[in-house]
Formats: sequence, C-alpha cells, structure tokens
Amino acid sequence: MSDRLLFNPRTYDPAHFDPETRRLLRATVDWFEARGKRRLIEDYRSRVWLEDFLAFAAKEGLFATFLTPAADGDRPDQRWDTARIAALNEIFGFYGLDYWYAWQVTILGLGPVWQSDNAAARARAAELLAQGEVFAFGLSEKSHGADIYSTDMLLEPDGQGGFRATGSKYYIGNGNAAGLVSVFGRRTDVEGPEGYVFFAADSRHPAYHLVKNVVDSSKYVSEFRLEDYPVGPEDVLHTGRAAFDAALNTVNVGKFNLCTASIGICEHAMYEAVTHAHNRILYGRPVTAFPHVRRELIDAYVRLVGMKLFSDRAVDYFRSAGPDDRRYLLFNPMTKMKVTTEGEKVIDLMWDVIAAKGFEKDTYFAQAAVEIRSLPKLEGTVHVNLALILKFMRNHLLAPVDHPRVPTRLDAADDTFLFRQGPARGLGSIRFHDWRAAFDTYAAVPNVARFREQADALCAFVTEAAPDERQSRDLDLLLAVGQLFALVVHGQLILEQAELTGLDADVLDELFSVLVRDFSAHAVELHGKDSATEAQQSWALGAVRRPVVDEARSARVWERVEALSGAYEMAR
Repeated sequence: MSDRLLFNPRTYDPAHFDPETRRLLRATVDWFEARGKRRLIEDYRSRVWLEDFLAFAAKEGLFATFLTPAADGDRPDQRWDTARIAALNEIFGFYGLDYWYAWQVTILGLGPVWQSDNAAARARAAELLAQGEVFAFGLSEKSHGADIYSTDMLLEPDGQGGFRATGSKYYIGNGNAAGLVSVFGRRTDVEGPEGYVFFAADSRHPAYHLVKNVVDSSKYVSEFRLEDYPVGPEDVLHTGRAAFDAALNTVNVGKFNLCTASIGICEHAMYEAVTHAHNRILYGRPVTAFPHVRRELIDAYVRLVGMKLFSDRAVDYFRSAGPDDRRYLLFNPMTKMKVTTEGEKVIDLMWDVIAAKGFEKDTYFAQAAVEIRSLPKLEGTVHVNLALILKFMRNHLLAPVDHPRVPTRLDAADDTFLFRQGPARGLGSIRFHDWRAAFDTYAAVPNVARFREQADALCAFVTEAAPDERQSRDLDLLLAVGQLFALVVHGQLILEQAELTGLDADVLDELFSVLVRDFSAHAVELHGKDSATEAQQSWALGAVRRPVVDEARSARVWERVEALSGAYEMAR
C-alpha cells in the first residue's frame, strides 16, 4: 500500500499541475533515480561540485521555467509559482540538501532582481537563467553576519554616474559560479539608510576575488571580496530604503523554501528507518514489536504529516497575499522555524530506533541526520523567527477580523505580489481570520478538543498574565511564550488543510495527541523561567493536559507506519 500522504518516487504523479510542470518534476525524480543511491552518497561524501546536476537542470530548462516571472519570460510555462516551487524543494530535499541549496540561493539571488525596476538587469537575469546559470545573494558579512545596518561593502562614486565597490561578503552560496550576484552595500558619500545600494556583480569578473568555501561540503558557501569592482548604472538594482526593503523581502520569499526541503529529508529517512527497524530481529522478534519503538515511529510519522499539512496550507496564503492581506508574514516564519524544528524531532525519533544504523556510510539517513540540523539555522535562527512570530500574537489570538476564505492554490498563476511586497514594516497592523473556526470543525476529535482547551488558556494568559514591561525585555521568557503561540498557529493550519484534503481522523487525532504533549512541555518550561511571576507559574501548570489515549486508534495509525517498510528503496 502506498501512503498518499508521503512523497514516494515509485508512485509520484503530480497530476494537479499543468503538463510541463508535471514533466519537469517527474524528469527531476527520474534523473536522481537513474543516478542511484551509491552515486548519490559518494558525491555527498566526496564534496564534489554539482556540475552534473546543474547540466541536467540547464538542459531541461528547470530553473528558467520555475524561477522566471511570466513578465520576464518568453514561454507560457514560465512563472513564479510557489506551489510548484514547494514541490521541487521537497524533491531536492528527498535526494540531498546540496542540490536544494544551489537552487535555494539562486532564488535568493534573484529576489532583488525581480523586485527591481531595472529592465536591463531583469533581462540579463532571464537570459542567464535560460543559459542554465545559478545566482547568489551577497548580503551577509564575516564581521556583521546579516546585520545589514553595518555593511562594510563600500561603493565610492566614480564621477561618471557609477561606483567602485570594495569589500567582502561571507557565507554566500554559489559564490564560486554565479552568473549574477546580488550584492548589498552602502555609498561612501551618503549617510544613513539613503546610502544603501543593491547591485549586480559577476563572479567571473577580474575584480571579483573568490577566497574560499567556508564549509566542508558540496554546497559552495563562499567568501568573496570585491576590489575596486566597477558598478555601472545598469548594475544598480535598488538604492536607499528600497535596497533595505529588498533585502528583507527577499528573505521573506526565500526562507519559505526551508520547510519543504526539511519534509523531503524526513520522508526519505523515514522509508529507510522503518524498513530497517521492521526487518531487524532483536531478542527473537522484530524491533518494531517493542511498544516504545512503535510509539517513537508513530510520533515521527504524525509529526511529518503535520509538517506537510501546515506547509501545504501556508502555500495558499503566500499565493493569495496582497497589500490588504499579509497574513503570510506570520505563516512564513512559522514554516521556517516550526516546520524545520519538527524535522529535527522526526529525525531524532527515528534515530533513537535505528541507533547505530544511522551512522552507516551507505545510508541516506547518515546525511539526513547532519543536514536536517542546518535548516532551522538558515535565513534567521529559530530565536529570530520566534521573536518575529510574537509580534503577531495578540492580533491573531484576540482580534480576528473577517477575511475571505483562502482556497487551495494549485492553479498555474504567477505570484507577482512577492516581488512588490513594499516597505518591510507595519507588522503590528496585520489582522487575521478567527483561528477558532478550524478547531470548531474538528471539535469531535478528542485530542483536537483537548488542544483547544490549551489554546483557549493561552488567550487567557495574554489577557490576564501577559509579560509586563520588565519581562518584555527578557527574551528567554518571551521565547517560551512564543513556542506556545507557535503551536496554536501550527494546529490551526493543520486543521484547515485536513478539512481541504479529507485527512484520516485517526491520523489527525494521533497528531494532536503529540501537540497536546508539546504544549504541556512548553508550559512547564515557562513555569521554570527565572522571571516568571506567581500568576504565570500558576497559569503554566494549569495549562498542562494529558492527551486522550485510544489504543485502537494508535494501532490503526501504526498499521500505516508499518506499511512504509519496503514501500520505497532507492536503486543501488
């Protein structure tokens, strides 16, 4: 039996997409499958640059089709479509994060270009994509990280309408091969935000000096330096405050991709882990006969299903966004922070089961266990994204407004708003639809009802025991609150997607039993914070709940997990 909730290359048919998208997604799967597991693992271990993969992508026009907005393309199948981009993220994650990374930083590098009014630069980017080139995003620096206020990439006017750029960038993916690098810097003759500049550079230019790959990986995460690099008017993408906004809005677009890459990693690892555990005999019976093993694998499975449900629903809000509906700015850091940390938990649960097998060099799991760690730490740490999520908590929980219902967005449309998001401010004014509606739909599911009690309790916390002015400066305490709020948002979109897809009630109930336990654990953590008041401590213990236990339900979900044994194995 094929589990329709998980990606399986043997049965994959993305029939919900248009014919060319289906062809390209299937061709990508077939390329990896033909390459085989042994070659895939050997390429990962030997840290080779991805020339074969990029040659395939160029031949098929993969990046050019998926990453060229319709207005800049010359073929009807070219568009920026978040739904099919998410599907490709999952496939790349399934076969190896190195492949995903080259694609991801190309997306980041294109962000400032597609937001620019510079027609010449846009045309050049479209042509480079057509030629199969990759792109890079030159934002972070060794001394300042992604603190763009403090950039040391300096542009000195050349007296002819252009500049000469000098400075270093650090942690820049594809910096070794990018046909265009979007570089952030500041003018030497203008103080403050009006001096910011985003410009396009070429990694092959003599004034572009590649220093090194800063990681031991096929991912080329470069340090590079520009020395008196000529920047003409045709290279300038943004100036002033618009350059600052382009940087943040590009990250808004790019960090969404981390969730589906994490999902792909977990799916491949799960097939390996369940197959190994179910066929390994210990003390005369399969490892999966032990109750604790079944519990860990069930938890891993339903967490993974939850990751997929949340991410799929977030796509709809991303694609339906506009100036009057910016709810995606909450769901976006949620995909970045919550889904990727769930991915770590999924891998850890399976690793506890397969133990030493997870280290073996001929498994996909060995690289999955390493690569899953990177995703919560890219495009802003968990802490940064949790702090961002907190900005929305009061409006989301306590001040809902009417919004038209967002449908499932799998249509072949161009997501143009992502490149005209506007100023990166005003988050406190964003309003949301009533989160309770999704919970009301599944009020009869025992653990959804139990989790709803905890969500309602969080609303009471915000109105009656919220952090005071002193505590509002205690990020350690606030992050614990943020984890509780994140769980409510996570549960809401899971339920919305469950309704849209007709998710099996057993799986949903089992998933929410996990969320009930998670909420209780974070409440206990809040109780133990140094600065928690007596009222907050009392609230925290009062919010602890025991999930509704149903052995028959868990047994039925276990049958779904058990069926993954042998359901997929990559050809040698």
